[in-house]
Amino acid sequence: MLQPKKTKFRRHQKNKMKGLAHRGHELAFGTFGIKAMEEAWLTGRQIEAARQAVTRHMKREGQIWICVFPDKPITRKPAEVRMGKGKGAPEYFVAPVKAGRIIFEAEGVPLAIAKEALRLAAQKLPITTKFVVRRDYVE
Repeated sequence: MLQPKKTKFRRHQKNKMKGLAHRGHELAFGTFGIKAMEEAWLTGRQIEAARQAVTRHMKREGQIWICVFPDKPITRKPAEVRMGKGKGAPEYFVAPVKAGRIIFEAEGVPLAIAKEALRLAAQKLPITTKFVVRRDYVE
């Protein structure tokens, strides 16, 4: 599962995810990609499930890039615990994704295969996404 080896602080604040992504909103490595159309927290498990779906459909041909990394710790208090006594312990890590952010990129496979592979990946994610192609792409 994706998570950082070491963090500077054990617990983070929630923060807001309003607005559009100003970084990571264009294809940087591959020819095809999926772009987030709404904001959400993507867990390491969701990203890994999407990665496996892409890899299996592409039959390990071509190359994929994961453009988000879950480095924000989410805390939870145990069930039936009274208020107070501090913040809970970190449970899992998420990647805060704003609208417009590229999540996965792919290259080295035909358009039809890439489109289907990234569609399968998008089904594993809790947000609506859009398939994008590099401007200078020719079949």
